[in-house]
Amino acid sequence: MSASTLERQTVSERAVAQFLTGHRIALIGASDDPKNFSSTVLSELVTHGYDVVPVNPTKTRIADRDCYASIGEVPGPVDGVIVMVPSTAAADAVRASLAADIHNVWLFRGVGGAGSATTEASALCREAGVNVVDGACPLMFLEPAGWFHRVHRTIRRMRGDIIGDQDTRS
Repeated sequence: MSASTLERQTVSERAVAQFLTGHRIALIGASDDPKNFSSTVLSELVTHGYDVVPVNPTKTRIADRDCYASIGEVPGPVDGVIVMVPSTAAADAVRASLAADIHNVWLFRGVGGAGSATTEASALCREAGVNVVDGACPLMFLEPAGWFHRVHRTIRRMRGDIIGDQDTRS
């Protein structure tokens, strides 16, 4: 892992619950390519009743929705942002989200690597005092979760990577 990647990530169930109470979610790094996992995340969020706003500087429409080049261009209030960009772009996406007055940030991490959950991106969120979900896939927490996502969530809980309200690790 690079120095910018979090070595050990813990996900707070309280932070997840707070994030998921929002309704309008921006997805930075959205894609309409079915090979890109962000298209699956977008689709599942919509299926679960969220108003998802795609953010991608190379598109104007994704999944029949208006797509914006940056989070700062999204009109109206946004309850939270999911950052699904390469680790090298994560801190910039967080800075843009903070500048857009976003108070809930989800730093995506899937099975295959660190994703957007970098030390720098996480630190920026914590320094700004925003609610941050560090390094998890939202599909593990959308109910009903698919079997793969339930297994992934169970394994991460068993390893101590997901902490409940009673756990005081930070």
